[in-house]
Amino acid sequence: MRVLEVCVDSYESAVAAMTGGAARLELCSSLVDGGLTPTPGLLAQIREYSKEITVFCMLRCRPGNFVYTTEEVEIMKRDAKILQKYGSDGFVFGALNANGEVEMKQCREIIMACSPLPVTFHRAFDVCKKPTIEIEVIIDLGFKRVLTSGQQKNAQLGAKLIKNLMEQVGDRICIVPGGGITKQNLGFIVEHTGAKEYHGSFKKAKEGEEKEKTAGEVEQERVLYVTDKDYVAEVVHILNVA
Repeated sequence: MRVLEVCVDSYESAVAAMTGGAARLELCSSLVDGGLTPTPGLLAQIREYSKEITVFCMLRCRPGNFVYTTEEVEIMKRDAKILQKYGSDGFVFGALNANGEVEMKQCREIIMACSPLPVTFHRAFDVCKKPTIEIEVIIDLGFKRVLTSGQQKNAQLGAKLIKNLMEQVGDRICIVPGGGITKQNLGFIVEHTGAKEYHGSFKKAKEGEEKEKTAGEVEQERVLYVTDKDYVAEVVHILNVA
């Protein structure tokens, strides 16, 4: 059976994903920044709605690159401990050094802080310079999953590398295609990778207030995106019949 993980950054999106049939949530804040660490309050509210859904929390204390200082790693270790107390089932993290290699020391520290819960290496993998080498490092460190678009702008374009990586690693780690997955390209990705788990946000623009005033009283367009439960349900159906 194939698993759908939906990436969400709000309570409304989380409920929509669950209603649509998602098997797991990747819980973040600020998806416009690529996903940052969620607040404990958001996780707690989702846990009040459902204790059954699996929730993996992002550990990423700021937007930008994945090269972290010692202090930033300490922040994320503390966040991991707090989010465990509020019911996280696992975590999503990735750290690189300036050479585009997996930062092993920092990853070990985060995995220890998250123990005994599983940790996914996120799409920092897609900017690694030598993916077939770094995947072995990630396995040796103890990550349970790797989220990747196959180092392309979407998982359809990266399907060949994803398939090659899956053949390389066998059952030593779960490789999760993610990035630009839609109901239009999902069938292609399933056919050409054979992956067991898939990842996406499946969101749409929410109707409502479209303009807001900034501190300078200048109107700016504001578009709020939320997960669409019907879209999630369509994707779940595609995975079930593919």
